Amino acid sequence: MGFYGTLKLIFYKMKRKLDHGPDGRPFPSGKKHCKGNGYLSPSSLAQATPTTFGDLRLANGHSAQRRRVNSGPPPSGLQDWLLTFQTWSGPERLLALDELIDRCETSQVKHMMQVIEPQFQRDFISLLPKELALYVLTFLAPRDLLQAAQTCRYWRILAEDNLLWREKCREEGISDGVPYRRRESVRPDASFSPWKSVYIRQHRIETNWRMGDTREPMELKGHDDHVITCLQFSGDLIVSGSDDNTLKVWSAVTGKCLRTLTGHSGGVWCSQMAGATVISGSTDRTLRVWDAESGECVHALYGHTSTVRCMHLHGERVVSGSRDTTLRVWDVSTGRCEHVLTGHVAAVRCVQYDGRRVVSGGYDYMVKVWDPETEVCLHTLQGHTNRVYSLQFDGVFVVSGSLDTSIRVWDVETGGCVHTLTGHQSLTSGMELRDNILVSGNADSTVRVWDVRTGQCLHTLQGPNKHQSAVTCLQFCRGLVLSSSDDGTVKLWDLRTGAWLRDVVALQSRGSGGVVWRIRASDTRLVCAAGSRNGTEETKLLVLDFDLDDTKNDSDLK
Repeated sequence: MGFYGTLKLIFYKMKRKLDHGPDGRPFPSGKKHCKGNGYLSPSSLAQATPTTFGDLRLANGHSAQRRRVNSGPPPSGLQDWLLTFQTWSGPERLLALDELIDRCETSQVKHMMQVIEPQFQRDFISLLPKELALYVLTFLAPRDLLQAAQTCRYWRILAEDNLLWREKCREEGISDGVPYRRRESVRPDASFSPWKSVYIRQHRIETNWRMGDTREPMELKGHDDHVITCLQFSGDLIVSGSDDNTLKVWSAVTGKCLRTLTGHSGGVWCSQMAGATVISGSTDRTLRVWDAESGECVHALYGHTSTVRCMHLHGERVVSGSRDTTLRVWDVSTGRCEHVLTGHVAAVRCVQYDGRRVVSGGYDYMVKVWDPETEVCLHTLQGHTNRVYSLQFDGVFVVSGSLDTSIRVWDVETGGCVHTLTGHQSLTSGMELRDNILVSGNADSTVRVWDVRTGQCLHTLQGPNKHQSAVTCLQFCRGLVLSSSDDGTVKLWDLRTGAWLRDVVALQSRGSGGVVWRIRASDTRLVCAAGSRNGTEETKLLVLDFDLDDTKNDSDLK
């Protein structure tokens, strides 16, 4: 065994004796006498290996004359003992040192530690070229990078490197993050890293979603005691539609009602929004196109002969479905009806449009796939035994939810049924499909997570904290599932594990009539439409902001 191997073993023996005491039992917590893990492993020292500890001290720039213990003249026979020690082989020296350490008192071992330990404390990062030092730091987790930045000025410069934090963002799937708010301040120091700020901000937002905040949600009131039937959210604008025949445009920042969109002569039942463009459908059989910024009704779209019950917007086209059994394809910019799709024999309840194909579900138990350009029904997907209430379509799979309690997965090209998903006990009222993961909400009070490729149910979101009544709406983002219910709550679940995390919203009237009808979420906000059917809860919107301007620092990640 070489010099460093010997030194390493001695160091280990001394540290163990200090940590555990002379009898080998661990000291109580907080009673350790060593400094911790601030030393560097001997295997990482320079390759030009000194042969003795004195050589090592000289190599590290220390004087050959170390501080001596002031205990009088050396004991007799010391030089003879040292000469004898030098004649022994490496293993013999180790054995002698092992026995010597076992016979030392704690104060004597501490003295040896104070002499030996500093020789291992090398700032190897500062000795490396900057490129190599940065490469080493890429192996650290973000919270370890923040701790490393506290070591010294040079380490802080390295740990603030913008490209280093861009890589950390890439590893976490963070692109360019959420745009900075104008009211946020930026530190003026030269080492400021925009990518680091993006990472820390996203971490804070994630923590706020999962752990919550003590702030009360902002309440927006304006539809009196009417039901909010549809809800849209884009940027800082919220648009709510109601059976009071109006839509209202709200500021998500201030909570003020900016304008009321009037023109419909019947209740508003569905809406879509892109930027400042809002499209609404009503029981008055019309669609209307609005400019949410000005409040102007840009177009009134006439053609349906009964209630417009559903719609889906893609680009400059919106497809509407009606109780008159037809679907219509409209150009939003001109207000012109371009195509009429006929074939259902009962009300059209749900529709999806990806710019190429239209998929519709109706009260005739059918799901239909259309080519809107030719107005031809390509496939009629038969299998449900009751009304179809919900649809999802990702260009490959069509997923339909029905009052017959089943969910069916179809191949859009062949029209074949790929899977029948069973497990729910009632109407599947809402679904979301993304990256082959389907989340379904049901009137049986449960939410289920499925893999549409295999048909496997990955999780059933239930247990002691499950909803106590029908699920009314759901959404998933950031690896989280949000579900609202007739029980007056909005619950947050972990998409990967299926675990309940917390109740994000719990109305005071929950369990006695309070309902959360609709939810819409962005990366940083949640908007809920709530009220009651018996007057126990005022009709209102609740806005929760998870991008809080708390004056926190890098310790947020620790």
